[in-house]
Amino acid sequence: MDIATDGAEFRSMIDRLNAEIVEEEGLAEYRRLLATEDTESLAAVLTQPQRPLWAREIAAFRLGLAGDPRAFEALVLLLNHRDPERCVSAAYALVRLGDPRTARAAAALATNELRVAYALLPVRLLTDLRAPESVPALVTVLARRLAADDPHWRVGLACVEGLGALGDTRARPALEAALPHPRLGEAAARSLARLGPEG
Repeated sequence: MDIATDGAEFRSMIDRLNAEIVEEEGLAEYRRLLATEDTESLAAVLTQPQRPLWAREIAAFRLGLAGDPRAFEALVLLLNHRDPERCVSAAYALVRLGDPRTARAAAALATNELRVAYALLPVRLLTDLRAPESVPALVTVLARRLAADDPHWRVGLACVEGLGALGDTRARPALEAALPHPRLGEAAARSLARLGPEG
């Protein structure tokens, strides 16, 4: 099983985490996590107490790209993190992990109204997954974002764009409801066009 240490997304994550690692002991751990090919030692990072978040992120990312299901729970937690860049890395790894639980977890995160401020990446992940859960979850989230003064309109926009990309005609009523929205209307019209003619 290959463990990824290259690729644009991996390099982006490493560049970002460099700023978090300041002490010498941390730098040694950082280098070890990047160099190891041992999935057991990477998985141990996810379960051992008092490991820094950056170490867990590296281990989960590398295990996810290797298709190791032990990365799943850590990646889902990172998908809902307040730091959007951590969410991006987690979504990237989750797609490549291919765990059948991913779509259900992403749908639960996307539709949790208490965490709507962090729903953007779960919404985009649902679009990428093209899973049975994707359209119902995106329709649910979009319906909650239709108030003209909704502060989370970018989440609604991601739903609109995702529904267009998925091309499922079940999305038509939700997209039509978004047409009058000052920030979503144009994208909703484009997505409706992608669904093709009605009937």
